[in-house]
Amino acid sequence: MKHVTIAGLDVRITGGPDREGGGTGPVVLLLHGFGAPGDDLVPLWQVLDVPAETRFIFPAAPLSLDMGFGDSRAWWMLDMERLAQTRAKGNWAQLIKEVPKGLSEAREKVMSVIQVVNNDFHVASEKLIIGGFSQGSMLACDIVLRSDQQFAGVVLLSSSLIAKDEWAPLMVRRKGTPVFQSHGTDDPILSPEVAQQLGDMLQAEGLSVEWHAFRGGHEIPMNILERLGGFIKRVLYKSTDDY
Repeated sequence: MKHVTIAGLDVRITGGPDREGGGTGPVVLLLHGFGAPGDDLVPLWQVLDVPAETRFIFPAAPLSLDMGFGDSRAWWMLDMERLAQTRAKGNWAQLIKEVPKGLSEAREKVMSVIQVVNNDFHVASEKLIIGGFSQGSMLACDIVLRSDQQFAGVVLLSSSLIAKDEWAPLMVRRKGTPVFQSHGTDDPILSPEVAQQLGDMLQAEGLSVEWHAFRGGHEIPMNILERLGGFIKRVLYKSTDDY
């Protein structure tokens, strides 16, 4: 694994024939969730059943949190108490319309990383999947909707709808884009119903949404990783295997 700095972000690069991002294979870029360490998702590259030439990029979020244990990072700050209250009351209407303070700055940083990947890795966006878990997946969705680039696909693991009024009119621009979306039916943090609403909105505007609900919480279980491997192979390698 290679550990570098791109656009001010710590970035871990792995996969490919040298396991350091070498070669000419397509790229999967994954963004971790709120409060996780910067290398939280890195082990996934060894679990996903995808061709060895697949390269993986794992940027670490720029904000360091004082949560009392290890390295905890965030793409933007969250009011966890407010989120818990919203979850308890089931009143998401206002929250899903809000544009988080710091979202645009996070987007610009990750877009700078993507530009370096396009240029230095010689990978067109059509061979690049972007995604993430929780807060990272929201950022990935925001990038896909706002970017002028057409990505190969987007992965939304335990995601949620934000910036609804801004996102909604942008979705039609991504008609046909494959989307892998998963969510736990017992998620105690982010509502599965709101996640389903996001998926329904994307589907209605012509994106190809593959929805996977699972019995569980705010997590990525092994059966979801198995299906995600199949998604990556179908999108990046045109595999016709049934997963």
